[in-house]
Amino acid sequence: MKRYRSRKGAPGVVDVAIRAGVSPATVSRAFMTPDMLRPETRQSILKAAGEIGYVRERSSGTMRNRFSGTIGLVLPTIDNAIFAELADAFSTALQAQGRTMLIATHDYDLSKEVAIVHALVERRIDGIALVGFDHDDVPLEFLAQRQIPVLSLWNYRADSTIPCIGADNFKAGSLVAEHILDLGHTDPILLFPKTGRNDRARDRLAGAMTAAAKRGLEFGEKRIFECPYDVGEAKKLATKLFVKDRPSAVICANDVIAQGVIYACIASGLSVPHDISVVGIGDFRGAADMEPALSTVRLPARRIGQLGAQTLVRMSETGGPPKPRSTEAEVTLIARTSTAPHQT
Repeated sequence: MKRYRSRKGAPGVVDVAIRAGVSPATVSRAFMTPDMLRPETRQSILKAAGEIGYVRERSSGTMRNRFSGTIGLVLPTIDNAIFAELADAFSTALQAQGRTMLIATHDYDLSKEVAIVHALVERRIDGIALVGFDHDDVPLEFLAQRQIPVLSLWNYRADSTIPCIGADNFKAGSLVAEHILDLGHTDPILLFPKTGRNDRARDRLAGAMTAAAKRGLEFGEKRIFECPYDVGEAKKLATKLFVKDRPSAVICANDVIAQGVIYACIASGLSVPHDISVVGIGDFRGAADMEPALSTVRLPARRIGQLGAQTLVRMSETGGPPKPRSTEAEVTLIARTSTAPHQT
């Protein structure tokens, strides 16, 4: 791919404008006031900037140290408990090594993630942690061009193209399905978010489906319902489903959805687990203190966050990938009182 460079050797606003087919003023707006532009225009400009290696300078005329002491963490959300423990452990581990954290969220919108990566690079981060494996190519290529270490957290694959530290979400999905099936629930319903750009949810669902198939069962499309990671939305959906066709068990993509389902059971006058068994994934803070205590698969969020921070610091100091390249944090089934054998 041809590289565009200004006369000084570094790509500038004009270079980006030429590449994207817009005016320099529009390029400036894409970085300064992105909400003023249409999403497709902003995306085109960010793509062009990534292709030629442009980074907006926030200050000029000063020499920068090699290391800023800052590591970036980009999460889908911090609106609930999903990533709270991860972020806390990540920050604590960085502080122990004299580093600071810059955190940002993209609300499961990967086009926003592109802009966030650019913004963090402008602030001269020493490394960056992203969640999962579903990302646009642009930010990954951009980070590679700038030789900024990048690490994937939360999901694990032995053949990951970028270094990763995380849990095997396929295994997590298998464990919750096997637990429900072992209890005699052969026709549960499954509540999962959109899986198109969420590899963690996609792997969990695939794990659950595979576990059922190994027993000659099938979780058909009529038993799988789309539900966002939101307690209120999960409660609303489950309440509606219980009126139509009450299942004996509900498999939830994570503990947030499971919490909403338990609230729906209470509102519907149903007993957990006597009438309905409910299982989640995550073992987030408070899962053991619910009434009934939530059966779930423990994802070691704190360990993932701690190892992620320590690994990124080493990567920024050595300039090379970690050894081992991929690290799996084991998942564990925690059977509590929200699940019980099927009542016949």
